[in-house]
Amino acid sequence: MTDGRVLIGVFLCTDRDANIILGSCSEYLPHSINGKPANEEPRMLGLVMIPGKHIVSIHIEMNNGYSSTLYNPLNKNIDALDVM
Repeated sequence: MTDGRVLIGVFLCTDRDANIILGSCSEYLPHSINGKPANEEPRMLGLVMIPGKHIVSIHIEMNNGYSSTLYNPLNKNIDALDVM
């Protein structure tokens, strides 16, 4: 983030303006704020929308052990009745 905060969460979606939505998000403050040491404990935020103009960088960690079928890209057409 442009203000030095780090947000860690599950990427859910983005839009044409480069805004992103993170789920189960935690906020980590920079190491020092106004010369004072920052609290090392993360703050739980939950579901957040981050404006694209405030994003400095994005790092991705792949979880290869994830077992959900929603995690894998679709390789065939699925009928909505098959999902319900």
